[in-house]
Parts: sequence; structure tokens; C-alpha cells
Amino acid sequence: MAAPSRTDSSNGTETRTQQSPLASQRPKEGSGQPTKDARANRFTQYFPLSYKDGFSQWWANISPAAAEHAVLSYVPYLRRPPTHTHTGLVPPSDDDQAMSVSEGSMHDAEPVTTHSNNDPHGPRTWYSKMIKLGGKDRALNEFSVERVGEDAEDHLVILHGYGAGLGYFYKNFEGLSRHRGWKLWALDLLGMGRSSRPPFILRAKDQQGKITEAENWFIDALEEWRIQRRLERFTLLGHSLGGYLAVAYALKYPGHLNKIILASPVGIPEDPYAVQAEMPEPETSTLGNEFLQDQSDVVNKKNPNIPDAAKTGDNNNFLNARSKTEKELANGSNKDPRTPTAPRRPFPKWLAYLWDANISPFSIVRWSGPLGPRFVSGWTSRRFSHLPPDEAQALHNYSYSLFRLRGSGEYALGCILAPGAFARSPLIRRIQGVGRQMITPSPTPMPDEAKDTPPAPEPRRENGVPVVFMYGENDWMDVAGGYAAEQKMKEERELVLRNATEAERKADNGSGKVIIIRRAGHHVYLDGWEEFNEVVRKEMEDVTRRRKAMEGG
Repeated sequence: MAAPSRTDSSNGTETRTQQSPLASQRPKEGSGQPTKDARANRFTQYFPLSYKDGFSQWWANISPAAAEHAVLSYVPYLRRPPTHTHTGLVPPSDDDQAMSVSEGSMHDAEPVTTHSNNDPHGPRTWYSKMIKLGGKDRALNEFSVERVGEDAEDHLVILHGYGAGLGYFYKNFEGLSRHRGWKLWALDLLGMGRSSRPPFILRAKDQQGKITEAENWFIDALEEWRIQRRLERFTLLGHSLGGYLAVAYALKYPGHLNKIILASPVGIPEDPYAVQAEMPEPETSTLGNEFLQDQSDVVNKKNPNIPDAAKTGDNNNFLNARSKTEKELANGSNKDPRTPTAPRRPFPKWLAYLWDANISPFSIVRWSGPLGPRFVSGWTSRRFSHLPPDEAQALHNYSYSLFRLRGSGEYALGCILAPGAFARSPLIRRIQGVGRQMITPSPTPMPDEAKDTPPAPEPRRENGVPVVFMYGENDWMDVAGGYAAEQKMKEERELVLRNATEAERKADNGSGKVIIIRRAGHHVYLDGWEEFNEVVRKEMEDVTRRRKAMEGG
């Protein structure tokens, strides 16, 4: 039974009325002292939500649709966001069908239009839809923004990271939908967020087959969505796991991407324990930082190892890696700056066992009942500590509402990543193939009365795809992997164009570059959202410029 709450009569979703229990557990500003409960025991320091507040949230049973609606209500100029209820209207329960796709127009959301009198960058229309795919219980949650009275000639598609949802990009939707001629789309990955959650079943027996099958689970759904939306070409932005899948998509379904923007992508470097890499210092890239790093420290901390010239664009001449190398050489080291570094130590055997057995963090949240919100607060209290208390509380509620849902796409992680967030099939082995695949054009349809069938079109090779690797200044994801990938793409381009004509060289779009966002961590889109939005807008302008140059001949 859910606790009473005020609802939006237009779509039945809750509006924000709740104060932030998380805020009350934080140290008071300027005191320099932890809260009384935090001093009492270490458990409270790691999981600051009180038992009482945690039980209240568990009992209130906020539905995923209501939680998503509350987060999106913080989008500037969008006071009442559209929120469909095809999934996530019913709060999570023991019923396995709680996240199946509900039919009927009653679950649709009416689009919301913001006009120039209340939206200085409008008018814009905002949509929330559920896009059904082929097969049983396969559908993607979609949030989109289009500019009124303009033809959408370019498209930006956003993919979230592991276990997350499109709501985490609430600080980016408005800023990235200002460009004329662009339409913005955000998707929940299949089996995550408020997309449907069909059972994740592997049929492959060998390791490579399992990796491929797990990748295909997500990218086949993305391709099916693209076909339904009739997007011939688009720009794909993926964060963390979404970035990994963006590369996998580009390799399997070539010819549809104008640009790829990888925001702190997972899975680029080799597994350092497989290649016996050198052990770095404790503060370098570790998955544990995703749970232990306090974001208020991240956004207020300057990384002395990265020069200012390397941040937010510098022609990407390996300045970050070069800075680290100079220090290492001064200490007698001759380590290659492009060699990805490793966590300080391997994961404990028990944790590796749980990982390989697909016992996810979300499984623990589901099993823990009334303790679930408190466990989730251990992550949300740190991850969103730099945000205003009401926004942080909305994101906490949203996170818990998603984390406790039936397991589905989360079980693919153990097939894609080894313990420690290193890919089982590292992208560094494959990144040079992005934009270099062979494309077989679809044959031209002929009328039934035609006697002669024209020859099939000749396959052609892609002319390269620009790839942007974006990291936070204090990112726990190792930026050296991005620099190594940039170099590998550069070498592949030189190889492909070795005997090319001047016209072929001019037509080639293949490139890679690394950009550092100041005072941001792994969640660059949220920690440094203003700078992130500005950087992405510049990349969007570049896409438009390239398209117009191609159309102009």
C-alpha cells in the first residue's frame, strides 16, 4: 500500500512534495564535523539514510513512472513533463509481470509544448513514449524533444550507463535541444530503466559467443528502434556502458552514424591482470570509486596531473598522458603513456565469484526489503552530494525505484565486463574498425512488371566516423584508454589512406579526440553539465557543418 501523495491529474504521476531525508543526514556546512549518527558507527557513514526514513520510502513504494516524472520536472522550462505509463506505473512487487508493457491509449502521455513566452529557446515539444519492438515483452522507454516548426535534419540519441535510466540526463535535455534542425532522443536500454524487462537468456556456450550475444541483446534493440523511427543517420552519445554499446553498434550496424560521443566509456583498456600490467597507485582507476567517491569533492577538486590546456579541447596531443609521463621519466620510469593503467589490486575472490555468478548490486537491493533504500543511499548520498537537496532526493527515489525492479539487462554485465569493469573483449582491440566497415546497400525495389532485375549494388567501405572520448578531470575511468584508442584510430586512418587520392582523403571523416571536462568525475554529464553541454553542442555544430558541406558537393 502506497503512502498518500499529491499527483498530477493529467497522467497520474506524483509531483515532488517530499523533503530530503538524505540532506538531513549530511554534515552541516561549515561545521567540519560529521553528523551525530555518522560518528556513531561506520555503517551509518556509508549508508546515511536512517532506518526510519528507509522504511518509510520502502513502504511508500514510489512507482518508477512517478519517480522519473519527478526527476524530469527539474528540466528547465518544463514544469510538467510528459510521462507515459506503459511501464513503471505499478510499484515493484513480487509479481514478475510488474514491468510488462501495458496496452491501450490510456497509458500514453500527451506531448507538452513549451512556448517562447516561458521558454527562451523554444518553442519545443517534449514527448514520452514506449516503443514496442518485435518479440515478447520487448519495448524501449523513449524521451524526446523536437523544435516546433523546424524540420529535423540531424538527430542526437543518448544512451545511459549500467543500471541507470534516461532521467539521469535531466540537466542535459534542455541545453542539447537548443540547436536548430536537431531532434534529441534519449532511450532506456532494453532490460533497464523503464524499458521492458524480458528474461535475459544466453544460448552460447563459448566465451566469445556469450560476449557477442550479450552485446546483441542491447544493440539489436537499438537498431530495431532506429528502423521504426526511420533515422537513416544520427549522432550517438553513450555514457559508460552506453559508450561501450555505441562502439559495438557502430561495428555491427555500419553506415548510420555521423559521430560517436563516448562519455567516460567503460571497456576500452585491456584487462591488466590478463596482460600482467603494472600496478598503479591506489587513487587511479578503480570501480570502487563509483561507490566510495564523494561527488562534492570531485566537482570542487582540481586534478594537478592534467594541465589546463588539456581540458575541453586542445587538439588532443596526448597532453594528459604526456604530463604523467614527464613525472614518471623524472623518477626513472619509461612507461608508455598510452598504456592503460590498472586497479591497485584484483577484486577479492568472493566478489569476483558474485560477479561471475551474476549476483548484481541490484539483487541485494531487491532481497533486502526495507533496508533497500538505505543501501541505495550509500551510493546516491555520494553520487549526488553536489546537487541541491531536493534534486538529490528525487534522484535517490528514482534510483531506488529502478534498482529494485525485476532483473533483466543487468545480467548481461557479467558477460561483457570482468570484475573491475575491464571488458572481456576490450574495445582497444576493435576501436580501429569504427567507420571502416563494408556496407552493402539495399537493392533498389522494382515494380512487379519489370522484366530485368538490376545488378546488386557494389559494397562500399565507410569513410570513417569521428569519435569523441570525453572524461572527467577526476574520472575513475582511465583516460589513458581514450588516448590509446585515439592513437589506434589515427594509425588505422593512415593505413587506409596510404594510397588514397586527394579527393578520398578529403572525404574521409575518421578521427578520434580526447576531451577533459573540468571538475567532473565519471558522471561527466551531471558533474560538469554546463561544460558538457557546451562541448556536445560544438560537436553537434560540427556534424551539421559536415553534412552541409557534403550536400553542397
